[in-house]
Amino acid sequence: MVAGRIGHMKPVTAHTCGACEGVKEAGPRLASRNDRRGTAHRPCPVVVPGIGAAPARPSVDGVWQRACRSDGMCLVRHRPYLVRRVVQLLVGLAVFGVAVALMVRAHIGLAPWDVLGQGIALRTGISFGTVLNLVGLVLLLAWIPLRQRPGIGTVLNVLLIGPAADLTLWLVPEPEALLPRIALFAAGLTLLALATGLYLGARFGPGPRDGLMTGLHARTGWPVWTVRTGIEVTALALGWLLGGDVGFGTLAFAVLIGPMVHMAMPRLAVPEPVPVAVSETRDAR
Repeated sequence: MVAGRIGHMKPVTAHTCGACEGVKEAGPRLASRNDRRGTAHRPCPVVVPGIGAAPARPSVDGVWQRACRSDGMCLVRHRPYLVRRVVQLLVGLAVFGVAVALMVRAHIGLAPWDVLGQGIALRTGISFGTVLNLVGLVLLLAWIPLRQRPGIGTVLNVLLIGPAADLTLWLVPEPEALLPRIALFAAGLTLLALATGLYLGARFGPGPRDGLMTGLHARTGWPVWTVRTGIEVTALALGWLLGGDVGFGTLAFAVLIGPMVHMAMPRLAVPEPVPVAVSETRDAR
């Protein structure tokens, strides 16, 4: 299993290690694959964020996972790195569904896509969470002509947010007074920003709505803000016509969600490992 998106890493300085020699022409390979073939493996010091300089070991020992690129640079990750990404992804998607449901219960306005989902649910009698799943699936299918490639996070986004939202709607009653509604909306908006930072920070792929935006931008050449605005306004208008909840919460969402996610993302993003040449790691030690 190759550790992460090694193709996007910029090499620091080229070097050669015993495990890399046999894979320079064939592209990225795991050092452990060479080990299984009986190739001699010479540990190569690599710097790992949060761990420091350490010798890379074959992944067959169950501790280190290591990948070598075609340019001779090696990356190494500790096993908990992947565990953190998976847990962060699942928690983020579950909290996202909870956050959307809290804003629905507040009944003071929703985000454009949630207005559309609520409108469809009101017209069809299908549960709100199921509608979220179905809308996400339709958007994911729209990626095909746009030539977008979903990640596992994209697929789980479609599958998990809806059930979490339905469960929360079943557990949380709708308050009657305005102040509790505002407090419930504020809690939902805060959780939504944190959840977005969690699941995007796990780097398993964007949500279906984000992929639609980037795909249309790539195919049409229109500016990202134009594409995003057009998509959001269309979803909001359709949802409003279907009876979805549009109010001052919708405006608050539009104004606040960008800065809140901007604050959450750097703090919750899982850092990628940094490839470092042998000479640099020796100096660091």
